[in-house]
Amino acid sequence: MVKLDFDALRDVRATNPGRLAEVYANRQRRELLTGDGRLMIVAADHPARGALAVGSNPTAMSDRYELLTNLAIALDRPGVDGVLGTPDIIDDLALLGLLDNKIVVGSMNRGGLRGSSFEMDDRYTAYDMPAIQRDGLDFAKNLVRINLKDEATVDTLESTAFAVSEAAELEIPIMLEPFMSEWVGGSITNNLSTDQVILSVAIAAGLGNSSAYSWLKLPVVPDMERVMASTTLPTLLLGGDPGDNEAELIEQWAHALSLPGVRGLVVGRSMLYPASGDVAKAVDTAAQLVHGS
Repeated sequence: MVKLDFDALRDVRATNPGRLAEVYANRQRRELLTGDGRLMIVAADHPARGALAVGSNPTAMSDRYELLTNLAIALDRPGVDGVLGTPDIIDDLALLGLLDNKIVVGSMNRGGLRGSSFEMDDRYTAYDMPAIQRDGLDFAKNLVRINLKDEATVDTLESTAFAVSEAAELEIPIMLEPFMSEWVGGSITNNLSTDQVILSVAIAAGLGNSSAYSWLKLPVVPDMERVMASTTLPTLLLGGDPGDNEAELIEQWAHALSLPGVRGLVVGRSMLYPASGDVAKAVDTAAQLVHGS
């Protein structure tokens, strides 16, 4: 059973903010790829975009203590290689002592808040590359929503290109999560057709002055063979919200993980808030898909 000292966490945040720098400086790090060369990453960057819902529960991720507890359970399971989050969450996990020998991924652009009139303005409001280097994080991640009918997209593309170029200069891997998106009834919808995912890959892969450190984070869609034939970049599959179809989603992951170029999974809500309520079992299922027995 994972036990976390939240009293100490609150106290150090109030009285000794400089402690974080010490924790990061002394964090035990690991190679990005070891053993089978695959990664199982748990994602928790949703709240900073105002996305708190899981399935039919609109506020599932609103309790920070429950989220941290579920993350601690996940990070303690064999086969879980690391975590993805915004600075507030990564800092909490660092102060709780949960990041040693884990791949830590810093989420960069969270400005396009869910449901806002400016949702396509995906400006960079979380980590930047110097901060990722400062804290000794292992990976950067950005969201690249491409809306051909919204002028805010060009600013996102330019900012992302700068981030990719800077990541290459600093020799830090960067994970691009592209979507072709559109306004539908006042809300942003991502087009998950195979052809549109392939188009998003083509656009995102060309961003920056070097692709040496670029990775992709892609949804699992029909005919993933065609999607993976569209890129040579190392690719991780994203989890998403499974709704009531957890078993079907796992079957889709299993097939996609067998394709050339796929290096693992980045899963969040589906594993941290499973319908069964058993986080350890849900995480173990995903980790087994990635790493085998």
